[in-house]
Amino acid sequence: MKTNVGGIDKILRIVAGIALIAWALMPEGPVWAWIGVVPLATGLLGWCPAYTLLGMNTCPLGKK
Repeated sequence: MKTNVGGIDKILRIVAGIALIAWALMPEGPVWAWIGVVPLATGLLGWCPAYTLLGMNTCPLGKK
């Protein structure tokens, strides 16, 4: 797994993931909000499988 998520993209994924999970944990929170695990994991790992398939890279170190 080569890093392909970096900088602001990583921060936004982590924040969005935490927000969705927090929403899912609230009483009456929607079950679909557990999808927040995906952006949280990709932000923490620094690797996104969709970026790999699409040939995208937001990590400045991986562009060399």
